Amino acid sequence: MSYRKEKLEEQIKRIVSELLIKEIKDPRIGFATITGVELSKDLSQAKIGVSVLGEAKDLRKTIEGLNSATPYIRHRMGKVLQIRIIPKIQFFLDSSIAEGARMVHLLNTLEQSENKKEERDNDTGGTED
Repeated sequence: MSYRKEKLEEQIKRIVSELLIKEIKDPRIGFATITGVELSKDLSQAKIGVSVLGEAKDLRKTIEGLNSATPYIRHRMGKVLQIRIIPKIQFFLDSSIAEGARMVHLLNTLEQSENKKEERDNDTGGTED
């Protein structure tokens, strides 16, 4: 069952991603990326992770747009997957990509400050050990 669950999660992720790109034209949905799908053990519910670039109001509007498109998404999933029970969809914000970008920014800032410190030390003749 684990293999089937993983396979369904990947198919759902692919279907929803394609729908966002090609078919769903809701202006509330900003630059959104499907980061993952978690199916319940009985395959009746799917939690879909969404990463959205933008401010807090953009995040809220995107989730509202996705929630309003849920019936259409479920209908299209049913046609493609051809399974008896189509999972109920629940979208949640996945901030892992934003957190990763923030960490990269912090590391770059730290590296730049270290480089400036080394340059100052070299200009003043270095420090004594």
